[in-house]
Amino acid sequence: MRRLPASHGAHYLVALVALMAMLFTAHSYGRMAIAYPVAGSAYTYVRRSIDPRVGFLVGWAVLLDYLFLPMVIWLIGGSYLSAQFPGIPIGVWIVGFIVITTLLNILGIKVADKANYVLMAFQLLVLVFFVALAIGSVVSANGAGGLASGQPFFNDTASFATISAGAAIAAYSFLGFDAVTTLTEETINPRRTVPRAIMLVALIGGGIFVAVSYVTQLVHPGGVFEDSASAASSIALQIGGGQLFGAVFLAGLVVAQFASGLAAQASASRLLYAMGRDSVLPKAVFGRLSEKFHTPVANLVITGIVGLIAIFLDVATSTSFINFGAFTAFTLVNASVVFHYVRQRRAGQQLNPVSYVVVPVIGAVICAYLLSQLDSNAITLGLSWLVLGVIVLALITRGFKASPPEMAATEKATVEAAA
Repeated sequence: MRRLPASHGAHYLVALVALMAMLFTAHSYGRMAIAYPVAGSAYTYVRRSIDPRVGFLVGWAVLLDYLFLPMVIWLIGGSYLSAQFPGIPIGVWIVGFIVITTLLNILGIKVADKANYVLMAFQLLVLVFFVALAIGSVVSANGAGGLASGQPFFNDTASFATISAGAAIAAYSFLGFDAVTTLTEETINPRRTVPRAIMLVALIGGGIFVAVSYVTQLVHPGGVFEDSASAASSIALQIGGGQLFGAVFLAGLVVAQFASGLAAQASASRLLYAMGRDSVLPKAVFGRLSEKFHTPVANLVITGIVGLIAIFLDVATSTSFINFGAFTAFTLVNASVVFHYVRQRRAGQQLNPVSYVVVPVIGAVICAYLLSQLDSNAITLGLSWLVLGVIVLALITRGFKASPPEMAATEKATVEAAA
């Protein structure tokens, strides 16, 4: 059976909508980096502008992203290989990803880091070849004029609802663009540098996503495939003119997922370690390093076990699940800018209402709307995660009577692990 993606073929427009949503949010992150040039990112901004308890729940939502992101990455990698080798169950590939990345991360961040650089260079090279071959294929079939088309924007089956649903999933590609703000304390002139940096990261990353989506849509209009899991490989075979580039491209896809999985698992384990060290989570389990490898072995094993859930999920649901945490944090960061504006106005300081009210409100509305467009199962799981966070908050604050522990070092440690 042929499958039609959530975007109903308007992939380019979906990527563009996701980019616009992230740019509004990137602007809000920049405003808060100016107001609070310290580490902590979303957690710190919401904690200081709105309320410490709300800030804790934002940190809890960020934990959702980091803890389950490796699972999604391994699932996507397994889907690529399972589509290419249908005789081998996807669970075999997922377990393989988990075992290899966990072992590399246990050996140490330097070992994983060196492997990651090599893998990243290879995948970037493959991406450049893919775009070049896609452009060549379009020009060969339709001439140079074929590169200018309105088809990637709209088609007969796409609608506002389908484009919104697609953008809610596509935002997964942007996760981590806000990590720049956690390095504020190590940055020269952070009030000027960090806002520019985060906007550039969103623009450059988004530009790549939009460009690749556009040429892919030109090569394969409509976006309908017999098997959506093998879509990328099918397009590679089409533009490469044979099995060779298809095999190289598949290798690039797998390498990309492997490299991403290394960084994501390292980040998740460091996040759990920092939370354990700060007694947000049980210190005896999460706040310990291996004496031999000086890595959080228990946390790496835990993230590996969580990754096994991927065997029972599909890509869309799992991606939407972690996007729940991201959109929750993004919505509240936008809201924190408005709260900051109100507080400063009461203190007698005048801030630009367009920059501190209009833009953040638009960003908050967009992020909240995209949050509502996620898969219903993902929303259920996400809300359950937040309920669990409220229970944890109640326990560590003795029934909400005490202030929750600081988690600023938690996010900073996470980014340092992935950097």
